[in-house]
Amino acid sequence: MVVVIIPCFRVKEKILPLLKQIGPNVQRIIVVDDACPEHTGEFVTKNCTDPRVDVIIHEKNLGVGGAVKSGYRRAMAVGASVIVKLDGDGQMNPSLIAGLIEPLLSGEADYTKGNRFYDLDYLKEMPMLRKIGNSFLSFLNKQVSGYWDIMDPANGFTAISSAALKYLPLDKIDNRFFFENDMLFRLNTIRAVVVDFPMLSFYDDEKSNLRISSVLLKFPMKYLSRFFKRIFYNYFLRDFNIGSIELITGVFLSTFGMIFGIIKWSASIISSHPATAGTVLVAALPVILGFQSLIAFLHFDLTNIPRKPISKALDKLHH
Repeated sequence: MVVVIIPCFRVKEKILPLLKQIGPNVQRIIVVDDACPEHTGEFVTKNCTDPRVDVIIHEKNLGVGGAVKSGYRRAMAVGASVIVKLDGDGQMNPSLIAGLIEPLLSGEADYTKGNRFYDLDYLKEMPMLRKIGNSFLSFLNKQVSGYWDIMDPANGFTAISSAALKYLPLDKIDNRFFFENDMLFRLNTIRAVVVDFPMLSFYDDEKSNLRISSVLLKFPMKYLSRFFKRIFYNYFLRDFNIGSIELITGVFLSTFGMIFGIIKWSASIISSHPATAGTVLVAALPVILGFQSLIAFLHFDLTNIPRKPISKALDKLHH
């Protein structure tokens, strides 16, 4: 069963036309009213006659992530096999759902997401500020999530297999606008295969609820936290491999070399005696070797992207 989740907040004018565009390849549609001031949930209940539509109404605003997680739980309860998340603002074309879920149905991936950067023609409609912001966030997310081969991490057009979703700690995933980024981090910790789906978004007069100030203030610490967690989970807790050794060696040598160099450089300035060639070598060589080891670790991490879908294996394990 294919289920579509639509989190709603101030999208009353767009929700009914959007629902009409969802094709017969979707068996259930879950509209999540996240304490919308326009009462979108009640509006859908009164005006939509599509029997596939199920409405959830939050008494308190939980954020887009919290709304999607409510939809995930309802979808799992009704027996969904593939769950699509579609924004209610009309930026995403529901006719693309068939292409988005195809890698999941064929067993080639565990999670698919839209990518507006795949084709230059797709970027013509995107405002310049969003292009710059998304490019920067994409680069950060590659490092944090470990999915170096994907772009546009904040894209809300996603699909996930129920088999993979069962093993994600939903309660720990961010409830607000960091949700999509946090999902990628969590997916990497269970070694799920994530693939991009090329798409074009439509930009009209809709206003984003995401504030740039919120991104600048809150996202950096969230990214930093997830980065260190991923490194710890993947290279020390769940596995210990050549990448782990390269990382330890690189951090130790470069740190030792820099600290030793700073101490000797400071002593040289105070005493007015230049450091000897041997002292310089002892400081410089560990730094050089350390950075080489860190580069080797980066190369290992680049090639350590999950390639084998886990959905079937996890489903068998679960049963």
